[in-house]
Amino acid sequence: MTEVLTTLLQKCATEKAQDLYFRPLSTGWAIIERLATGLKPLQKVTLSEGNQWLNQMKYQAGMDISETRRPQTGRSAIEVAGELIYLRLATVGDFLNRESLVVRFIYPIGQTYHCDDSQILSRLMQLIQQPGLLLFAGPTGSGKTTSLYYLAEQVMQDKMVVAIEDPIEIQQPAFLQLQVNEAAGLTYAALLKISLRLRPDTLIIGEIRDLQTAQHAVSAALSGHLVLSTIHARSTTGVMDRLLDLGISHSQLTACLAGVAYQSLVVDGHNVAAHYELATAQQLEEAVHED
Repeated sequence: MTEVLTTLLQKCATEKAQDLYFRPLSTGWAIIERLATGLKPLQKVTLSEGNQWLNQMKYQAGMDISETRRPQTGRSAIEVAGELIYLRLATVGDFLNRESLVVRFIYPIGQTYHCDDSQILSRLMQLIQQPGLLLFAGPTGSGKTTSLYYLAEQVMQDKMVVAIEDPIEIQQPAFLQLQVNEAAGLTYAALLKISLRLRPDTLIIGEIRDLQTAQHAVSAALSGHLVLSTIHARSTTGVMDRLLDLGISHSQLTACLAGVAYQSLVVDGHNVAAHYELATAQQLEEAVHED
């Protein structure tokens, strides 16, 4: 069983799958792969076989095998062609107490990051060499976190970088990585407050979700730090609207915002590249005045 599961996971990793789903059915589970091009059904397994598979994967990820209803998360890894690929697992039971599992594949950045426009990438590189708030928006699975880490790695080799995420997806030993744990009181806001005492040059914030997190990010940017983060919005100008809606003042936003990149994926056969719509703070300000 372990060999079968390992073969399945390695096959998905070879195809650069983003996720692998175990979706509950009345007779077992449907196993579905998510690629950059969309969902790809792989196979169906029986209740008995599926239970064994889920229990094995949960055990390897340090999760509670006996718990099938409450949400759980865990981590494991596989090796493919000499590269270690981390797996992030999440489970939850539905209203019929049927367990669902999703496996997120976290690839080495050097293996996965590509940009479709070298000039835009150069502009991003310029933006991250100055203090301020640089935000990434875009659909789920478009590689925003990968972009944050790739850009930080390129110019931060000799600087102090603190990353705060929920959960940590990409392991980078050169950075100090802190993981949100709300049950222990380690919220985004609490970790941000602590991290500023460590005197970092750069802060990576997994996501700006609320006013408190946004305020800490803005304050850090205003005090001379480079802050890289993601936020939910549908466009570059939508990012400004989102921050204003959260309660950040227009004057603070104008003073700290370095730029916004709206990210999507461009698929060409088996090759996937990041595509950015990039707007500087000045361009965003002009767009707001035009509206």
